[in-house]
Amino acid sequence: MSTSIYDFKATLLNGDEVSLDTWRGKVLLIVNTASQCGFTPQYAELESLYRKLQARGLVVLGFPCNQFGCQEPGDAAAIGQFCQINFGVTFPLFAKIEVNGESAHPLYTYLKHAASGVLGTEAIKWNFTKFLVNREGQVVERYAPATRPEDLNETIEALL
Repeated sequence: MSTSIYDFKATLLNGDEVSLDTWRGKVLLIVNTASQCGFTPQYAELESLYRKLQARGLVVLGFPCNQFGCQEPGDAAAIGQFCQINFGVTFPLFAKIEVNGESAHPLYTYLKHAASGVLGTEAIKWNFTKFLVNREGQVVERYAPATRPEDLNETIEALL
């Protein structure tokens, strides 16, 4: 069983595999994203938060997922283009993954176990569920999709 976020690897949109250890010592905001969701405008807030706090050690990591209403149907190129054109996203985006079920990415299996949702459920309920990870690689908090990224500013600043 993994004991830290740094034990995991994931594939970026460009196909490169990267270890989350790349961001050791940073505060991470990990989000499962989708391009055709009612919460998609949160990309703009995530990018704003990232640009504002990146120099102090915040990294936003976006993990596109098509498990909720098939709201992320595109391939890696389409996802990257959509995020760049519509929201100017510069934070790392990963290849599409699953966050629930037998094919769930191991990172998400770890995140869900480390910070369960409402009534102790581990399953991700929808796009834009957020996990906040401290500089030591420990999951600090899980936030519902409706929680706006800008509402996390104070909590993130306290970890920086």
